[in-house]
Amino acid sequence: MTTLRTAKRFVFPLLGIWVLLYCSFSLFKPPLLDGSDALSAEIAREMLTGGHWLTPFANGIVYPHHPPLLYWTVAVSFGLFDVSDWAARLPVAIAILGLSIATFSLGRRIFHSPAAAFYAVLSLLTSYGVFLFGHLLIRDVFLCVWTTLALNFFWRSLSQQKRLLESSLGFAACCALGVLTEGLSGLVLPLAIAVLYLAFTHNLGHLRRWHPIPAILIFLVLYLPWHFAARHALRQQDLLNLLPRFTGGRVPLIVFWPLLLLWIIPWCAFSLRALRIGASPEPNRRHQARLFCGLWILTVLVFFSFTARQEFNLLTALPPMALLAGGWLAEDEAQPHHQGRIAAWILFFFGIAAAALVAYYLFAAPRPAPGTDIATLLHPNPGHHAVFFASFLDLTRASMGAFKVPLWITVISLIVGVSAGLFFRLRDNARMANMFLAGMIVAILIAAHLALNTFSPVLSSEILAEAIHPEVQPGDLVVVNGSLDSASSFVFYLEHNVLLLDQGSAAEATPAPCTQGYFDTQVVAPGAIGQIGGRDAPPLGPTTFSINHATVCSLWQGPARVWLWTPLEDVPVLPGDFYVIGRSGGKEVLSNQPNTGGASF
Repeated sequence: MTTLRTAKRFVFPLLGIWVLLYCSFSLFKPPLLDGSDALSAEIAREMLTGGHWLTPFANGIVYPHHPPLLYWTVAVSFGLFDVSDWAARLPVAIAILGLSIATFSLGRRIFHSPAAAFYAVLSLLTSYGVFLFGHLLIRDVFLCVWTTLALNFFWRSLSQQKRLLESSLGFAACCALGVLTEGLSGLVLPLAIAVLYLAFTHNLGHLRRWHPIPAILIFLVLYLPWHFAARHALRQQDLLNLLPRFTGGRVPLIVFWPLLLLWIIPWCAFSLRALRIGASPEPNRRHQARLFCGLWILTVLVFFSFTARQEFNLLTALPPMALLAGGWLAEDEAQPHHQGRIAAWILFFFGIAAAALVAYYLFAAPRPAPGTDIATLLHPNPGHHAVFFASFLDLTRASMGAFKVPLWITVISLIVGVSAGLFFRLRDNARMANMFLAGMIVAILIAAHLALNTFSPVLSSEILAEAIHPEVQPGDLVVVNGSLDSASSFVFYLEHNVLLLDQGSAAEATPAPCTQGYFDTQVVAPGAIGQIGGRDAPPLGPTTFSINHATVCSLWQGPARVWLWTPLEDVPVLPGDFYVIGRSGGKEVLSNQPNTGGASF
């Protein structure tokens, strides 16, 4: 009966929030985005259709520094449910569910309180970071899952001495899966956090008792088969492809650290409150939780500050932030006199100020005419685009008129949420205050998803691909004026091999590492046009080509159909006539021949 009551009170509401935010409407819209999102889906599809499961390939380009576990899961989903947007996102949604289960288990073990575990998972599921990046096919989501699960096994080993071997093997298995997901980051992060915690608590001897030899063996058993097979296939003799990138960060350090608070606002107010040293019914347990979560957060921040430093790297630091918030909220709720009034007043003033700002754009921005391309209302600033979602910084007051419905939802939810939260806090009803706060965030997340749907033509080329898909024939030449990442959704939805335009004056292609001679990169000669097109691929994958500008100009004046995807601000010089087949989101598709009626736009 106790287990059933716990499930009804804590588990079922969390499951409902997961279904609402991660396993319903958000699986289907928006379309896959250019960059890592659609590129991962394309790699997974080519794994499934080409059968090359050892190393990721897309359009014939090899990605040896990308471990394969994410692509395996998406490829399996494609095999079970066919290739679609929702099938691509389903493994990530399941990963978020696994992250919630791991966080609930860890929170219950750390605080010995199902209420603390409930609030921790509630904070995590309603965090902006998990919601935004938890719908993208990026490896950091899975890295966050394996790190959290590994540290769950570690904490279990501290309290259950009779199950040391079981927890040791579980920790090693999670580390191996982490390496198969994100390279050595999957091993370094959980191991560093565990060692640092043992060092600070003067308990390093625990490592000797924690069955290190069986743990190492299970790690090697899970990891080495793929490593040796992939190394043999690619003829690589080292582990450099597993190392994190140390090429300098894309996000400035002064922005990177504060982003951690932004991704889990407003719950971060309670996380920071939990770090404050003060009276507690169980000070020793609170100190251990604070130390463990603090070391976890700092390890992630420092590690990624010196590697890739991308904003989604902070996902792995969100579970400890949620755990701190959950522990404090549960402790505060259990006390006769609650301590969250100051935080409630702060949230109220910031919430009302935010609502006023949103209301200004809501009423000041004119509604654009039906059919207006939102890209025409933006003020592009390429310098912003080092940050993943920085395209939203291109928004202008005129463009805000396209987001009337999301803005209305945001204004209403902010006013109701912070007002009700303050009202119930002042009446010492902490639970109702927390529920209104969570409801406010859920409504804002839904509004953010609606806004992302409206903005998706700028972030995705799905509209252009679907527009020309009926007319593209297997023998046609499709050229992308940019990198494969910049047009990855175009390639995924078009289901046709593309040529990457090399704009150098004497473009020469470098061959990609090949598997059994199937992956060749070469420069297209005018007479080679008949060899290109479609998805007719050898057993282990497609053939890919690069092409220089002079060859494109030569082919443009020939009898074959040529298609060119290009950003509007970087259209190459083309000889003779050209036809604009489609234009959307600041990109367009040109052709040397007009449509014959197959495509619709």
